[in-house]
Amino acid sequence: MTRRRPAFTSWRSPQAAWCVLLAGIAAASLWGLRPARAAQLNAPVPAPALDNPRAAGPAQTAVLSGGCFWGVQAVFEHVRGVERVWAGYSGGQASTAQYEIVSTGRTGHAESVQITFDPREISYGQILRVFFSAALDPTELNRQGPDVGTQYRSEIWYANANQRQIALAYIAQLDRARVFSGPIVTRVDPLQGFYRAEGYHQDFLVHNPDDPYIVYNDIPKLESLHRLLPTMYRSQPVLVAANR
Repeated sequence: MTRRRPAFTSWRSPQAAWCVLLAGIAAASLWGLRPARAAQLNAPVPAPALDNPRAAGPAQTAVLSGGCFWGVQAVFEHVRGVERVWAGYSGGQASTAQYEIVSTGRTGHAESVQITFDPREISYGQILRVFFSAALDPTELNRQGPDVGTQYRSEIWYANANQRQIALAYIAQLDRARVFSGPIVTRVDPLQGFYRAEGYHQDFLVHNPDDPYIVYNDIPKLESLHRLLPTMYRSQPVLVAANR
């Protein structure tokens, strides 16, 4: 199932958007589909036991996949210490890094985000803590809520051995603590490339806050971030448009 409508379509009024939203909720109930929200936690996941200390140095990047990139991008745009978040594709070839092709589920790509962050303000492990606390449900395999297919899988793409070690240790830590209702199925794989998504996907939540998909699936993720990790939340997002 795909969530998408053509990029040029717009909702003509908030009333129309809510009518579509209510219809979507009814359909989701009928077919047993779930909203693509983060796991509903009463507390943030614990901080990683293995992590890099915060220290001065050049900006670092993390590439993560957690279902639809609209919501994951929006979450990290509200995280203190994050400088820029691009929506894009990872896992396949450059020649197939196009939305319509990725949506077939046959390219190897997953919808992903590339996060640039200041290591003086936030560590790689803290980036992963946000990811597991507010950005996705890591127990869902090859889907997030109503979005089904390998292009919506959850995955951590490590850039070096240090990131790999932190990611694997953190998943093991969370599984041992039984933080989630089931085992974490998030993959950990080497980053082969990140390809930016089309312009209309960037900062999508900011530009389309009344989109029914956003209201139903992604606004709750921002609410979870604010509720679970208030000291890491910032009200004004850092936008791709300001970093071109």
